[in-house]
Amino acid sequence: MLEFNKKMDREAREIFGERNLVFGDGKINAEIMLIGEAPGAEEEKTGKPFVGKAGKNLSEFLEIVGLKREDLYISNVVKIRPFKLSEKTQRSINRPPNRSELDFFVPKLQEEIKIVKPKLIVTLGNFALKNVLLDKNIKIGDCHGSLIEKGDMKIFPLYHPASIIYDISKKDVYLEDLRKLKEVL
Repeated sequence: MLEFNKKMDREAREIFGERNLVFGDGKINAEIMLIGEAPGAEEEKTGKPFVGKAGKNLSEFLEIVGLKREDLYISNVVKIRPFKLSEKTQRSINRPPNRSELDFFVPKLQEEIKIVKPKLIVTLGNFALKNVLLDKNIKIGDCHGSLIEKGDMKIFPLYHPASIIYDISKKDVYLEDLRKLKEVL
């Protein structure tokens, strides 16, 4: 994995400049791989995925399901923080990944999945689901909380842990999906 990350870092710097990449983190050959969208500000600072607000929710999710972070491999589709400057404050704020970021990082994610060889991939949010399955038409609302099998991959889509920060009405659905994931495990 180290060689894979070094190569990706060199190639990314040629395209995106001197950006802090946030590589996947955790147990190589983990049975379960969690995949989110992209790092945020806290992740960019620490170099680790899911350590900010969404990371707090992820920790709660892991506790509910009975998993330990050190037993998993956690990554994101895009390994750099996609941001723009706020018109009001001129501070950097998160934005969805753009086409050049996707064109570069989605194939890298597919390689990363092949290296880790998880038995189960848990996608966190619509963005991760679409880019793991390479299906632009699939919607998290149609398949969250259910097991999807594609080739030799087993995928369990969940709403992103941050989604309940912004939409508390999803909390009950999210908790029910976690119960279903616990059954699958």
